[in-house]
Amino acid sequence: MDDLKQRAADLDAADPLSGWRGRFIIPDGLIYLDGNSLGVLPGNVPARVADAVARGWGEQLIRGWNAEGWMDLPRRIGDRIARLIGAAEGSVICADSTSINLAKVLQAALAMVPERQVVLSDTGNFPTDLYVAQGQLGQAGTLKVVAPEDVAAAMTPEVGVLMLTEVDYRSGRLQDMHGLTDRARDLGIVTIWDLAHSAGALPVDLAGAGADFAVGCGYKYLSGGPGAPAFLYVRPELQNRVSSRLTGWMGHAAPFAFDPDYHPAEGIDRFRVGTPPILSMVAMDAALDVWDGVDMQAVRAKSLSLGDLFIACIDRFASAYDLHLASPRDGNHRGSQVSWHCPDGYAVMQALIDRGVIGDFREPDVIRFGFTPLYLSYAEVVKAAAILQDILRRRTWDQPQFHARARVT
Repeated sequence: MDDLKQRAADLDAADPLSGWRGRFIIPDGLIYLDGNSLGVLPGNVPARVADAVARGWGEQLIRGWNAEGWMDLPRRIGDRIARLIGAAEGSVICADSTSINLAKVLQAALAMVPERQVVLSDTGNFPTDLYVAQGQLGQAGTLKVVAPEDVAAAMTPEVGVLMLTEVDYRSGRLQDMHGLTDRARDLGIVTIWDLAHSAGALPVDLAGAGADFAVGCGYKYLSGGPGAPAFLYVRPELQNRVSSRLTGWMGHAAPFAFDPDYHPAEGIDRFRVGTPPILSMVAMDAALDVWDGVDMQAVRAKSLSLGDLFIACIDRFASAYDLHLASPRDGNHRGSQVSWHCPDGYAVMQALIDRGVIGDFREPDVIRFGFTPLYLSYAEVVKAAAILQDILRRRTWDQPQFHARARVT
């Protein structure tokens, strides 16, 4: 792989994002290819959280809600995320989890089309999204799930809501947000996009696409920390026309009036529910500092280049070990990850992790590698592929400790 090592060296030397790596805390000797599950810790986060604990909580106590501006964090963080997903200020709120936010916007979307209670999704959607839809629809509606390539044809008159994840969590297949949203709008179908594998990984254009709703998480490419607060988007023109049936005091027009009757707040704030988790919010806000000044087009260009290089490396030995590319080879149809069908994939991934290359495994046989352009180098990608080849050649994965299933894969 000497030619690929040289190619990696040349790419690293010309990388306009190389300076961002120093803003993250990366353990020595670790090649981290799992930022699409949990992002690396930004270096400024520990001090910000420690200050929120010691000074904000410890000294300010209840005064912190006013003195520290805690009450406004969901909206302020939402506006920071909005820049990364092509949304206007005031159209994104940071709150709750992706699943809860999806339940909120799905309720709102279904209420917009009361005579068309069919939700269309695809087999590439993350399972929790399908579970949420099943729960919200109950016996009153239908969840229709088709292959990703069949979505456009499946938009028939009875469909009321199109609910898709922009990037397939397993294969990395990228859906055409603009094209599918345009078709949905022409047919009177309300659109919901899950950006869990898009936000911070590639340019997103919610406003330009005309998407109605979107949700996403904060702990993957945005590096907000384990279980970081999620976010939701509502198209500005819809905000005062729709609301969630999941209502709580933080979504009230006057939370501290303690009115026994619910009156929704104006705009995106009506999609708040309960008290925000301030320490997690502070971590999320601090993590977003690393995105200041980042050009998302540069992020996308490096992401594609990293993925192409990784594929080129593994192509050299894939057939010898029955590896089959599960992701689109054409980067224009791929998110920021590359996946392979791999016999004994779970054990192979555990052996990789044991060698300091962290990716993950998805049933039934997929080994998955995420590319996070702000802190991943091209040299690491080539080295990771070489370690994978060595593990397969030596069959070091075929040891009992690598076959024992952990709870989280």
